Amino acid sequence: MKQTKDLRIVRDLARKYADIAAKPVQEERRDLWRRHNSLERTRPLILVMPAGRAWAETPEVQGRCEDAFLRGWETRLRRAIYMDFIGDDTIAEPWLTMGAAHVTPPDGPWGPKYGRIPSPDPNGAWKFDPPIKRLEDIDLVAEIQHVIDEKATRENYDRINSAIGDIIPIHVSRAPFWRHWRGDISTDLAHLRGLEQVMWDMAENPEWLHRLVGKMSEGIQRVHAQAEAAGDWHLCDHTNQAMAYCKDLADPQPDGPAVKRSQLWTYFAAQEMAQVSPAMHEEFILNYQLPIMKHFGLCAYGCCEDLTQKIGMLRKIPNLRRIAVTPVADVAKCAEQIGTDYVFSWRPNPAQMICCGYDPDLITRVVRDAMEKSRGCHVDLTLKDVETVQGKPENLRNWVRLVRGVTDRYA
Repeated sequence: MKQTKDLRIVRDLARKYADIAAKPVQEERRDLWRRHNSLERTRPLILVMPAGRAWAETPEVQGRCEDAFLRGWETRLRRAIYMDFIGDDTIAEPWLTMGAAHVTPPDGPWGPKYGRIPSPDPNGAWKFDPPIKRLEDIDLVAEIQHVIDEKATRENYDRINSAIGDIIPIHVSRAPFWRHWRGDISTDLAHLRGLEQVMWDMAENPEWLHRLVGKMSEGIQRVHAQAEAAGDWHLCDHTNQAMAYCKDLADPQPDGPAVKRSQLWTYFAAQEMAQVSPAMHEEFILNYQLPIMKHFGLCAYGCCEDLTQKIGMLRKIPNLRRIAVTPVADVAKCAEQIGTDYVFSWRPNPAQMICCGYDPDLITRVVRDAMEKSRGCHVDLTLKDVETVQGKPENLRNWVRLVRGVTDRYA
């Protein structure tokens, strides 16, 4: 009975999502993103990325399935359906993608286990306990390989495909485990060594740090090449922290033949380098990211870090197309440097926009100011890191409507 009920829930949601994915507006959005990411003039595009408590405060996305596997897919479908209600420029694709099961080191993605020190306060934050405490601990870092657990992948695929595959196609992404946050080096470097210690190492143990970062870069290059040799990159494996349509590259699509990395978007960031100079960022991170990025067709760079003083450095990325301009960045200085050479991906401060109250006048002033300062650039807006909507998720929809009324004047 439990399975019958859970299946009915997931199938009903799959039908609703399939109907959304078939709406004509999806093709309109594809065309807009295709032109925008090709540096053609469009209206400013808008993305909303709720997270954490924002989803917990949204009754419409709360799961009801008892089965853990189906509940995961239920949650994913409910969120995708709610994004249609929000009405931003997110594209609902007429397929769903599941990730393959990868074989990774048993304790952590790079071998040693990432430790945590819990807070004595039940509601407090935990603290990192990095495993590489001594210089000789560098030998704990694993020689990573691209290996897929075919049995587990097939079992997961068969289960979800039998549940909803007749309603909407299921695509299996076989791309490497070490990409996106696992592939930018910076993220896992801080987990392995500790962010403060990494900064000390730049001054006190630079050659050792070069050795560690070099080992990570070589590992990522290796698994990416292994995946390409195995035919495990496909057109569903674009990543650019936005919508991956662009005239320079083939559109995302499910299944299809294997492709080379040169046919795909990639995404990199170095949030952990926000407090170091451009020279140190380049020496210890960018120079090791470049050999990975160069194999891809196009690259998007930046997440939450302030890149105001580093855009000149980023111009060394030959396939760079998108640059993040974060809440703490200087919008005017970034606009002056980015110009029309790259997409200007502006991320307004979620605290001002929605997390600490919904003030239409404040939102309008902040957005209009940024649009004036970036006038002439190829701008899109991403409202990300929305950790709370103060129990009013409908304000996400209101925000999109309000902001679109401001930004459309800058088309």
